[in-house]
Amino acid sequence: MEKNIKKAVIAMSGGVDSSVAAFLMKDAGYECIGANMRLHGGDEPLGKSCCSLEDVEDARSVAIKLGMPFYVFNFTDKFEEEVISRFISAYEEGQTPNPCIHCNRYLKFEKLYQRMEELGMDYVVTGHYARVVEENGRFLLKKAKDEHKDQSYVLYNLTKKQLEHVLFPLGEYHKEQVRDIAESKGFINAKKHDSQDICFVPDGDYASFIEEHTGKTYPEGDFVDTKGNVLGKHKGIIRYTIGQRKGLGISADRPLYVCNIDPKENKVTLGDNEDLFATELWADDINLISLDSIPEPIRIKAKIRYNQKEQLATALQVGGKIKVTFDTPQRAITKGQAVVLYDGDVVVGGGKII
Repeated sequence: MEKNIKKAVIAMSGGVDSSVAAFLMKDAGYECIGANMRLHGGDEPLGKSCCSLEDVEDARSVAIKLGMPFYVFNFTDKFEEEVISRFISAYEEGQTPNPCIHCNRYLKFEKLYQRMEELGMDYVVTGHYARVVEENGRFLLKKAKDEHKDQSYVLYNLTKKQLEHVLFPLGEYHKEQVRDIAESKGFINAKKHDSQDICFVPDGDYASFIEEHTGKTYPEGDFVDTKGNVLGKHKGIIRYTIGQRKGLGISADRPLYVCNIDPKENKVTLGDNEDLFATELWADDINLISLDSIPEPIRIKAKIRYNQKEQLATALQVGGKIKVTFDTPQRAITKGQAVVLYDGDVVVGGGKII
């Protein structure tokens, strides 16, 4: 009898991580195809961002070297609808979005997952640094062995069903090991720098991108202090985020920081650094993984941004929302960002800060 060979779709961005993930799956005996997701049209800039034409060719080169079929799936409409539109709406509502979380949720683990099922494959594989572990019949999302590269924060939206059909082979490796593997296999991208920018805004000028994409201009409004006194004029709320100090264009006898953005009144509140600290937040659009619900307060650790170390807190679910109360005040809790809850190295779940 033939051995039942498992089949995997490898999301290949052209970077070293997804390339090594492809090698590890092939080496483990999986039947693999490489899949690059075309997310935005036109002649993408060949900069440090991902998803450029150069990246597609790097991914194709590795797939050919590994003897894998390689496909480019056109997901531009879905990307526009679920990532770019949400990105723009968030800024218009005075929030600060995390488009990588939306891309993972709606593209890699929804659209590509759907393509996996249509092709009769068993798994979606990506180069994320995280782990999926089955314990007592439940699939859990855990942090990567390499804590400095752990990406579990941007994966908290994975559903129980998805976790059964998703693999992260790099979860057991450190970044240095991954680069060593790529070099030993002669991959074209072995020394390629990691992408740092949002792929559709490679120059980092979010406001100009939004104005160009929407054709809108965003009106000036008042900068006010915490007592409501007018301090000057801002240049449109899409240009600001909580905690921002630079680029305000305000003369003051001390550093001022963005403390609140009010889209209805078109006002931006400025205050002192200490005004940015709070111990409590609420989140909606929640997804729980290790638990079905949180009807009673539980002790967890939580992080409110990707590069933050987890902080001790208490979490409680109230209907479709989660209340998180931190032991110590947290700086610049920002609407639109994610709060992700941890129990040790296990992701309990998360939601969008409101």
